Amino acid sequence: MRQRASCQDKGKNQTILHKLRQKSKECLPVFRKNGADVLVELLIEWGVDHVYGMPGDSINAIIEALRQRKDKIRFIQVRHEEAGALAAAAYAKLTGKLGVCMAVAGPGAIHMLNGLYDAKLDHAPVLAITGQVDTAVMGLDYFQEVNVSRLFDDVAVYNQLLISPVQLPAVVNQAIRTAYAEKGVAVLAIPGNLPAMKMEKDTRYTSPRVAKGTMQPLAHDVDAVCAALNQTDKNIVILAGKGARGARAELLALAEKLGAPIVLTLPAKGVIPDRHPYCLGGLGLLGTRAAYEAMQKADILFMVGASYPFTIYLPENAFTIQLDISARQIGKRYAVDIGIIGEAKSTLSQLNERIAYHENREFLASCKANMDKWWKKMESREEAESPKILPEYATRAMEEVADDDAVLSCDVGNVTVWAARHFRCTNQHFILSSWLATLGCGLPGAIAAQIAYPERQVFALCGDGGFAMTMADFVTAVKYDLPIIVVVFNNQKIAMITFEQEVLGNLEYGTGLVNPNFAAYAQSCGTLGIRVEKKEDLLPALRQAINAKRPCIIDVLVEADEIPMPPKVLKEQAIGYAKHLAKELWEEGRMSLPPILRL
Repeated sequence: MRQRASCQDKGKNQTILHKLRQKSKECLPVFRKNGADVLVELLIEWGVDHVYGMPGDSINAIIEALRQRKDKIRFIQVRHEEAGALAAAAYAKLTGKLGVCMAVAGPGAIHMLNGLYDAKLDHAPVLAITGQVDTAVMGLDYFQEVNVSRLFDDVAVYNQLLISPVQLPAVVNQAIRTAYAEKGVAVLAIPGNLPAMKMEKDTRYTSPRVAKGTMQPLAHDVDAVCAALNQTDKNIVILAGKGARGARAELLALAEKLGAPIVLTLPAKGVIPDRHPYCLGGLGLLGTRAAYEAMQKADILFMVGASYPFTIYLPENAFTIQLDISARQIGKRYAVDIGIIGEAKSTLSQLNERIAYHENREFLASCKANMDKWWKKMESREEAESPKILPEYATRAMEEVADDDAVLSCDVGNVTVWAARHFRCTNQHFILSSWLATLGCGLPGAIAAQIAYPERQVFALCGDGGFAMTMADFVTAVKYDLPIIVVVFNNQKIAMITFEQEVLGNLEYGTGLVNPNFAAYAQSCGTLGIRVEKKEDLLPALRQAINAKRPCIIDVLVEADEIPMPPKVLKEQAIGYAKHLAKELWEEGRMSLPPILRL
């Protein structure tokens, strides 16, 4: 009897359960995911572990979805959307992974634009998510309504306004794949009412895997390069760009076989060690005299992953070979005799197997001798006596305390010159805004670097002008306990523009700055701030900052009139500066000591 009753109870329970299931199906839309849930799930599926942004009304539903999944994906609140976009771009440059930033409709979207252009010009994969006004009021000049599709049209490789949550899986997939494939910016504009809409049915997601094959060169191109290099005993110079990153061993092996010195573009700093015997440093206004002279004497120029814009510093008539992963870059700015398309590491490996060893080392030896002279000159400037701290010395001091795997996020201006010449990279990672050259990139880059590599030292090297542009986001580093070290070269002026004005024959105007005490600012943010006015105090301050393991600003008062002299003063520059001195004497009754006398 008990067994029969048990069976009856079980049958009743199954009937009740069936009715509950039927009832739940009728109410199922209440429990379905909304658009914001799907968007955040898709980001997680693609391996995104953090998003930079500022909360706001048109993206509040997305913020809530991020909150619910904060164990999988972090929301990094920034104080200005430009800083968020610059950080996303820097993260992508450092890691090769997708950087993601987000902003509200209207002003927030507009604020992101500068950082997104930095990503575009430096070929960094970034996804920008922007809010938009509700679909019901689009096109009615509503509050904060901006035509975001038109706004982002030039900066984006993928630019889409969504009108239904059903689009999300396919459109997000397409946006991210395009950003990776074209190494650029993808923009998704999402109306404010869309993220809260319920999905009509469960949705399948496309696998987030991206095939990462290597671009192999054509056999006849390899033949042509080998034939050209094996049949010559002329002077060969290698110009390596950031496309050579990750191919250090192959690049050095090629240089050894050819007896060719290596010149680096600025974005390629650190591709090989700065003090390697074959390295001649950078080229152009920020470069070295040894690199300039090598280019003047080059008979053959081999460009590896480089797209150098300042062709005045390249040889006039050299036979030129260009290796690049993109066919678009071949001969883009400089005439090329042989173009070869391929990934640097694998292509150089193939070439090294077939290129003969060049016995003649005279040109290489002369280049090494010139570089030795250059280093002695740089060391002399670093140790020179001065009433204030020389920026050359301050940069070398940073090099002395930096770990071998440290990240240096460099801002734009004279600090770029000092970093290029006086921070000798070994294995450190050096990043900056290479092509847009936007002031204010140093701090957001450091924030991104510390998030990407929490165990590494991260330095931001900033001028006072550049740091002031994004300094509000130093509190972002404080909020998230990111132990970045911001070194501010404080000379109370926009120094590079001052130099440019003088070289043009003009008087300095509009470049002076009134600065706060940046160390006191750090202290007001609740963290460490150190002001350094004497040379002997700088190294102890740097070590104190490193040991503190928390965000820090070191406010270094550097010599205001220290000028980054070009490696070779051109005739036009000398004439322009002479005009400046004449104007200065005539209009102001004084004459500064010409920096050209330091050569």
